[in-house]
This record gives sequence, C-alpha cells and structure tokens, in this order.
Amino acid sequence: MSNKLLSVKNLEKYFHDKTSETKALDDITFDLYEQEFISIVGPSGCGKSTILSILSYLEDPSNGEFKYSKDITIGYMLQDDSLFEWRTILDNCLIGLEINNNLNKETKAYVINLLKTYGLGDFINKYPSSLSGGMRQRVALIRTLAINPDILLLDEPMSKLDYQSRLAISDDIYKIIKKEGKTAIMVTHDISEAISMSDKVIVISKRPGKVKNIYNIKLSDKSTPINNRKSKDFNKYFDMIWRDLDVHL
Repeated sequence: MSNKLLSVKNLEKYFHDKTSETKALDDITFDLYEQEFISIVGPSGCGKSTILSILSYLEDPSNGEFKYSKDITIGYMLQDDSLFEWRTILDNCLIGLEINNNLNKETKAYVINLLKTYGLGDFINKYPSSLSGGMRQRVALIRTLAINPDILLLDEPMSKLDYQSRLAISDDIYKIIKKEGKTAIMVTHDISEAISMSDKVIVISKRPGKVKNIYNIKLSDKSTPINNRKSKDFNKYFDMIWRDLDVHL
C-alpha cells in the first residue's frame, strides 16, 4: 500500500453568527494515500468545500483533527479559473512561484515544460481571452502544479464548463495528475465524474455533513475517465452513490 499522506479523524465544524450556531460538519474521518485520487460528493450545503478549506488551513476545525504525515505543499484549484486577463498564460502560471519567492530559471523552465507537454505551448505568450473554457481550466491546473504541490485540492474545477468540455477536461486533468504522480482530493456534485476519475469516493450526508459511505472504486479495464464510464461496474457504483444521496429513483 502507498504511504499515508493525510489522516482525518472526527472532524467537526460549527459556524456562528450573533444569534445562532450551525453545525456544518460532524465526525468526518478518512485517510488519503500517496498518489490516490479521492472525490467527495454530497448535496449542496453539506460542507464539502469546508472540508477542503480546513485541510488547506483556511478554516480551523471546531473539533477533531487532521494530520499530514510530513511537511507538505498544498495546491488549491478553485471553481473559477481566476486567470488575470492582463497577464500572459506563462505569467499567470508563474504567480504562485512569485508569491513564494521561488521563481528562478529552473522553476520557470519546469512551468514552460508543463505548458508544452500538455498542449499549451503555442499559447505561452498569449492572453486568457484567446482560450476556450476548457483550456483556461488546464492553465489553472498547470498554475496549481507550478509550485510542485504534494496534494492537490480541487473544488469543483469543471463545474462552469458545458457538458462536452467537462468530459474532455476531466480526461485532461486526470491524465495530468496521474502522469505527474500527484495526490488529489476533488469536490464535485457529479456522481459520474467522481466514479470515473477516482480511486475512492466519499459520500457526505446533508448538513451536518457526515461520512455516509466510502467506496473504493474498482472498475474493470480502468483507464481514462471517459472510457471508465463504459465499464460494466460503473452503473453499480452510480446506483449505490445515488441512493446514498437520498435521490429517489
């Protein structure tokens, strides 16, 4: 088994305002292993994105704990590509390195190689307005990879794309993450997306979000996300997760 990178135990989160307290998360427990791809699915408002915020230190847990097995670098990819229109594609991808004071010849060359490897070499000196939605998300992923993170946190990275683009970019993101040997946790509303891309799917209940089930996805002839949807085992997992989400068939 791969090395464990993250252990999450009994995580709880409360939000407060002047008059009330809301419990967003309750007893969230799971492990993440090196080069594993986990998806978190659940109904709107169940706290999926809050889990990512806690794991990236943007939010503090109210109770429970999470522990990384070593000093790690986190890359966080949001729903919106958030590209700066006045910066070239290359300059957009270098932002993280600039912020971390880690931009040099070697790290810049690494980013340029990523752009060329993943079909964006011709756009290095162009601006975001010249890219399709799917290409912009690919740039956003390369910007996230530029800092060479140990773990990628992906918050519904394809939610703003049309269906065809979403299928294509899910293949792109999956191939890039696997080829670069990265570990990832992705939040998504899309059951098919989760099954087709993931080694493990964590189903969260309605608020307060609890772990309702964890599925180890074992598809016959597992390959790319688009092809994985054709697996004979795909519908079995889809039906189980669909029922977990309390969606009536």
